[in-house]
Amino acid sequence: MTGLTAQEAQDRYIRGYGNTQIDNAQKSTKDILKENIFTYFNLIFTVLAVLLIIAGSYRSLTFLPVVIANTLIGIFQELKAKKVLDNLSVLNTPTCQVLRDGEEITVPIQNLVIDDVIVLRSGVQIPADAIVISGEVNVNEALLTGEADEINKKVDSELMSGSFVVNGLCYARLIRVGEKSYISQLTLRAKKMKAGEQSEMIKSINRIVIFSGIAIIPVGVTLMWQSLALGNNFSESIVSMVAAVIGMIPEGMYLLVSLALAMSAVRLGMNQVMLHDMKSTETLARVDVLCVDKTGTITDNSMLVCDIIPAEGRSEEQQTQDRIRMSEYIEALPDDNMTMKALADYFPSMGARGCVSNLPFSSVRKYSGVQFDDKTYVLGAPDIILQKDYEKYKPLVNEYAGKGLRVIVFAEYSDEESSVPVPENGTGDGNVTPVMFVLLQNPLRENAAETFAYFRKQGVEVKVISGDNPVTVSEVARQAGIEGAEKYVDVRPLNDEMLFEAADKYTVFGRVQPEQKQKLVKALQKAGHKVAMTGDGVNDILAMKDADCSIAMAAGSEAAMQAAQVVLLDSDFSHMKQIVSEGRRDINNITRSATLFLVKNIFSLLLSIFAIVSLMTYPLQASQVTFISMFNIGIPAFFFALEDNTKRSSGSFLIHVMMKALPAAITDFLAIATLVIFGETFGVSTEDISVAATFVMTIVGFMILIHISSPMNKFRTRVIFGCIIGMVFAAIVFSDLFAITYVSKECVMLFALFVIATEPCMRYLTKLCEWIENKYKNRKRKS
Repeated sequence: MTGLTAQEAQDRYIRGYGNTQIDNAQKSTKDILKENIFTYFNLIFTVLAVLLIIAGSYRSLTFLPVVIANTLIGIFQELKAKKVLDNLSVLNTPTCQVLRDGEEITVPIQNLVIDDVIVLRSGVQIPADAIVISGEVNVNEALLTGEADEINKKVDSELMSGSFVVNGLCYARLIRVGEKSYISQLTLRAKKMKAGEQSEMIKSINRIVIFSGIAIIPVGVTLMWQSLALGNNFSESIVSMVAAVIGMIPEGMYLLVSLALAMSAVRLGMNQVMLHDMKSTETLARVDVLCVDKTGTITDNSMLVCDIIPAEGRSEEQQTQDRIRMSEYIEALPDDNMTMKALADYFPSMGARGCVSNLPFSSVRKYSGVQFDDKTYVLGAPDIILQKDYEKYKPLVNEYAGKGLRVIVFAEYSDEESSVPVPENGTGDGNVTPVMFVLLQNPLRENAAETFAYFRKQGVEVKVISGDNPVTVSEVARQAGIEGAEKYVDVRPLNDEMLFEAADKYTVFGRVQPEQKQKLVKALQKAGHKVAMTGDGVNDILAMKDADCSIAMAAGSEAAMQAAQVVLLDSDFSHMKQIVSEGRRDINNITRSATLFLVKNIFSLLLSIFAIVSLMTYPLQASQVTFISMFNIGIPAFFFALEDNTKRSSGSFLIHVMMKALPAAITDFLAIATLVIFGETFGVSTEDISVAATFVMTIVGFMILIHISSPMNKFRTRVIFGCIIGMVFAAIVFSDLFAITYVSKECVMLFALFVIATEPCMRYLTKLCEWIENKYKNRKRKS
């Protein structure tokens, strides 16, 4: 078997028969430019700018530099993030073993072509549709079909891309590649459903943006028509309408979110953390249960044989022969998992010996077997292999399991026949005799205890879900400092209902099969938890798929890496602390900044409706709205987004920001509406009302800034104090630009009167909104 030649592969690739991947999560430069420039709100801003130019109101164009700056900043930061993430993606590019010119080489999966002969081993995800031409493997198609059963694939069997190899070794010829492969067809259909997979925060912000986008058109048109009907000229009508519309546009909110998530991805990327999904940092920041596997997470990815214990009654001669048979057993199996590698290191090769048949290890069976011409041997979990005879050896197994060691048994069939085929569904009842017990150890990760202590401090409960003996797993969890490690259970006797009850009750779950890991994750989710799942093997994939956030170790299987939302490229579990911190930083800072944007949006909508109902002209000008937005929203939001804030987030993002924003928005509306009525009643000039309204809004803006910044620290104090100085400076030096041309005595008196009234109004509204939010949270908890 030689496979294609390099020239044949190149010719096929040029002719379009390459395995081109359609699901590239990274945006192209063209996509970044298009998404930042050609937006709905940029179109609205352009139309408003054209109308202002036609009206000759150039002073009201002060919003344009802010819009252009937002767009340029968004493009620059996304391009910067793209460069870092593209470089990082190279390290995480899936590869495949392929035969070219008779040699086995490694190539990126996108460089595969039709008719290539690929080599598939345990843990490999199948990159394109293929047909087996040599060898035999067991595959799991759960990611495609939802069924967790292992399917045996022999010569001429078809392999579907997206499934993964559980065990075995085979050579397969690619028959469908690129967009014609099964996984690509699924991906194309899945792309249409991506919007439904957005995180809570992104969905909430999208709702705000969509509502604003819909509302501004009818409100703007109505205000324009009404102003003209009231006798104002075209220029005056345009200026008042533009001020109202600009106030309702959350122009910086989406930019803020995009930048915060992109910069988090860059910071994490520099620490060898690859995000397959940008929402994953937010999701991980909200989790309250972290499910981990023992091997590869609590312990590192190495395994070593500590000792072997001959079975009782084995003579010296038999023990020597047993070691030889173990060596032959290892040579006869295609398994290349950690256990077999550790055994191969401990038992030197004695030369391959032909076998009649073999049964690779399965995480479902928990044993493997080899049939030689004279004897049949099995290797695996003692309780599975020895069955009813296990009680005799249980004290020995528990003694070493209690020290955190993994115990496996090497046993021979004691039938009178020379050898028997290895049974696939259990080893029978008492017809195997133990030959030796092997003690294996996974060293604890160096910083595992520190990492789990961090999660305990953050209020995140850790659950250990493993296929190993629960006694062993419990001891390893105790050594790692996991709280509640003494609460362990063997899940084999548990039905689905009992498993659901056990999910919250226990910390350590042993002898768990892959589909049971998935059921445990679902049970925790049904109990109201946000669940993250870490893993490194194919047996973790089903649970990772259903978890709210999935994390894989790069040192684990390729299939696990491709299924995960987050990949730790250096397999350093301590990075989990930074991922959680980044997510919490994003949520908290975006929540705070979104509150500022919503104050302006809600106020502008309420005042616009009031203007329409009361048949009055909108009291603010576009340049004044820009002035308020700059010092009460834009500048503080930018600096707050840079602050570290790792407080755990919970509850509804939308409800929280609405309840934070409503007191200031309603206070602004009541103050300005009353100010307008007062001014018209007592004949105060429009200019005085407009300037007084501007200053009242800035004061209320600083009130909400102080409120959402509590508790105050040096950084927040400097930001707010700097904004106050900037506002005063701009009002004096750029008074013409921001339409603050004259401050009369009447204006000062109005300003003082209404500022005094706003403080108690906002204080009581804040208490009311906090009471409503707490009632909502309590009701959600009870439900």
